Amino acid sequence: MMSSKHSKRFTPHLKFQVVVETLKGEKTVGQLARSYNVHPISIHRWKKEFVEKGPEIFRLATTIHECERRIEELERLIGHKEVEIALLKNFLTGVSVERKKSL
Repeated sequence: MMSSKHSKRFTPHLKFQVVVETLKGEKTVGQLARSYNVHPISIHRWKKEFVEKGPEIFRLATTIHECERRIEELERLIGHKEVEIALLKNFLTGVSVERKKSL
C-alpha cells in the first residue's frame, strides 16, 4: 500500500503575512509556526522565496503600468476606427441612395 501525503495549502496572503511577521523579528519562527499551525521549514522556505523573488514584484508593477498604457492606446485606436467605419457606412449609404435616384 502506498501512503498518501496530505499537505496543507496556504494562501499567498497568509504566506506573505507570515513572512512579514518573520522579517519584523518580533516573534521567533517557532512561535509563528505554532500560532499559524505551519511547519518552521515552510516558513524558512517562504522567506527564502520572498527574498529571492522580491525584485520581480517591482518589475511586475512596471509591467502592469506599461500594459495599462498600451490598453489605453489601443482603446483610443479602436475609437478612431469606429468613427471611420461609421463615416464610411454613412458615405456608402449616401452613394447607394444617389445611385437608386439616378436609375
